[in-house]
Amino acid sequence: MKLFTPGWIGPVELRNRTIRSAAFEGMGKDNGPTPMLRAYHRSVAEGGVGMTTLAYAGICRSALSFDTQLWLRPEIVPSLREITDDIHAAGAKASIQIGHCGNMTHIATAGGIPVGASSGFNLYSPTIVRGLRKDELKDLARCFGDAVRTARDAGFDCVEVHAGHGYLISQFLSPYTNHRRDEYGGDLDSRMRFMRECMEEVMKAAGSDMGVLVKTNMRDGFKGGLELEQCLRVARELENLGAHALVLSGGFVSKAPMYVMRGEMPIYSMTYYMKQWWLKYGVRMFGKMMIPEAPFKELYFLEDAKEFRRELKLPLVYVGGVVSRDGAEKVLDDEGFDFIQMGRALLNEPDFVNRMRDVEHHRCGCDHVNYCIARMYSREMACHKHLDNLPPRICKEIEKIKKRNVSQK
Repeated sequence: MKLFTPGWIGPVELRNRTIRSAAFEGMGKDNGPTPMLRAYHRSVAEGGVGMTTLAYAGICRSALSFDTQLWLRPEIVPSLREITDDIHAAGAKASIQIGHCGNMTHIATAGGIPVGASSGFNLYSPTIVRGLRKDELKDLARCFGDAVRTARDAGFDCVEVHAGHGYLISQFLSPYTNHRRDEYGGDLDSRMRFMRECMEEVMKAAGSDMGVLVKTNMRDGFKGGLELEQCLRVARELENLGAHALVLSGGFVSKAPMYVMRGEMPIYSMTYYMKQWWLKYGVRMFGKMMIPEAPFKELYFLEDAKEFRRELKLPLVYVGGVVSRDGAEKVLDDEGFDFIQMGRALLNEPDFVNRMRDVEHHRCGCDHVNYCIARMYSREMACHKHLDNLPPRICKEIEKIKKRNVSQK
């Protein structure tokens, strides 16, 4: 059984095959780390994980959507070093996800009009978006390389490049968001140009001592986006570019957010924590239309991921509905994946990995009501089971979703 055996991502050895996924914690302040962020990742490392990933670090000012999001810059290196030192002291490796939010940024945080592959309007933010000029793209690619060097200074063993979920690299890849008429638009080969330039800078900066993972979509999750065959071409290109491992995901945060995470979004819980009154009531009125449901099931990405396992030779990281030791062993031993990533399971039980080691058929206590996701862009990510004195209406919404989940099984 692979689960508790060491594994390699490029030059980096992990003590086992488990990785805390780069699920946005919402635990930053002023685009830097906090004691809360440090304590959470320390708890996950002490809980037995092979590597824990900080999310979601912007490569530059224009990359930022929230002030709770990390901006990977020299000023925060000392406080990041405290986090990586804690992680290493607990026997785990440390990774940080780097990327650019693209058309989902905000003027206040990004310091200017949000930018993307093409001009337009992003209803999700909502905001006007300016298409990036060609002369800006080389500089942004270099920012990816600079972020890797900063991550090394902060003590990280690996970086995870975010090339999925409808963020900037993904916006160049997808025909839904890329309408350019220059060499960065058109057919898929041309739409991969920006990704290639970013990866060249990343691999050069990573050198021989850092591991490089890339999160990539297997499908965009809606009509008009990338489908499996196109995403396989992207994955093959990433393999050719030297990525040490791919994290296989899917979905577009601005178009199909629950395709990424699955389940139902608790709309009242989500809006309860919003500060902008107009957004709060707009989402309450139209949220169910804006955020379509996608039923949760254990290992929900596995069938698509198996296609990638058959086609690719590099290490592959499975993410999506790993909630039990039985599921983890199926992915690793039966299907031939190299690592598993988990997000909600490790929020519900930071020591989930140790529990899987100690109990043969352990299953985490997450009930998939997605309260943690509903609040993470307004407050820190938290499991409702760890909180006291939640408002009665939120408790009622959670109970209704739990009952619907049971009835759908």
